[in-house]
Amino acid sequence: MTSAVRPPARILLVDDHALVRRGVRLILDGEPDLEVVAEAGDGAEAVAAARADDGLDLAVLDIAMPRMTGLQAARELARLRPGLRILMLTMYDNEEYFFEALRAGANGYVPKSVADRDLVEACRSALRDEPFIYPGAETALIRSYLDRVRSGAGLPERPVTEREEEILKLVAEGHTSKEIGDLLFISPKTVERHRANILQKLGLRDRLELTRYAIRAGLIEPWPPTARRPAPPCRAATP
Repeated sequence: MTSAVRPPARILLVDDHALVRRGVRLILDGEPDLEVVAEAGDGAEAVAAARADDGLDLAVLDIAMPRMTGLQAARELARLRPGLRILMLTMYDNEEYFFEALRAGANGYVPKSVADRDLVEACRSALRDEPFIYPGAETALIRSYLDRVRSGAGLPERPVTEREEEILKLVAEGHTSKEIGDLLFISPKTVERHRANILQKLGLRDRLELTRYAIRAGLIEPWPPTARRPAPPCRAATP
């Protein structure tokens, strides 16, 4: 009596670079137990894809994307599809992103630099609902965590709220207060108040410093001088 063969896990792949998606898809589709069944170019598209398909098993998300970051999308996906496993795939490699990914509901965090080596194992760990830390990060993260515990600091706290992060990202992308207000269904004055609070919290002085912070935090990517910024997002805001 032969046992039934399990179908491959159904994966949603999210990255704003088509070439990156193509390369990652080649890696995943080369495995008999994994299959990319949907792609998205930003976090908002990822949420829409998850709403349209409740049979997805795993979402592989880049962090820095236009409209909605991977971390923002992960939080929304965790609320929308609690059974969906989430894996972050990113060029950024530091403890702040790692702990924020865990808070957002991710099972793991894989730098793109080691994707060809560790991504398949990370996907399988996430599908088993097991955490995955790529081997090169284990020692540094454990040491950092133990140091924080000994000093009584605990895990690093988020410097801004989810709403402030959303506004910070849109400001850094070049949107005006009126545009941001229209997108998030709040008044321009409310946007300005949030912006002032963000600058004060982060110890920043102006939009330029805020944009630099957004790049370091993985909310946006550096734009070359000749690149055109994406069109304003058309989506409803979360309350």
